[in-house]
Amino acid sequence: MELTKELIQSMIDTALSAKEKAYAPYSDYHVGAALLAKSGKVYLGANMENVSFGACICAERVAIVKALFEGEREFSALCVAASDDDICVPCGICRQFYSEFCKGDMPVICANETGDYRLYTFGELFPSPFSSIE
Repeated sequence: MELTKELIQSMIDTALSAKEKAYAPYSDYHVGAALLAKSGKVYLGANMENVSFGACICAERVAIVKALFEGEREFSALCVAASDDDICVPCGICRQFYSEFCKGDMPVICANETGDYRLYTFGELFPSPFSSIE
C-alpha cells in the first residue's frame, strides 16, 4: 500500500482523535495511535495510565493488542500523535513489542498536536531489535 499524503493526513487525524480516549490523570499527556493493518482496517489506541506507573500501557501497544486480538498479523503503517508541540515517537518498550510483528521498512508517522510530523521507517526507529522477523 502506498503511503500518500492523504493517507498520512488521515492517519494523523485519526491518531489525534484517538488520543481523546486517553486515561492520563497523572501525566496529563494524551497520546493516540492509529495502526493500519494489511487488511486495510485501522486499529486505534490511546495511553492508559495507572497509579503504578509500571502498569501503564502506551497508545501504540493498545492499538496492536486490539489488532492481534482480532487476528491481524501484518501491518502497513503506524501513526503516533501526542497532545503537545513535540513530535511523539514510540518508546523503547513499544518498539520492542512491535518488532515481533513489523518489518523494518514499515512507515511510522510521528506527529504532534498541530499535525506536524516526521516520517520514519520502523528500522530507523529500532535498528537492532531482538526479533523473530527477518
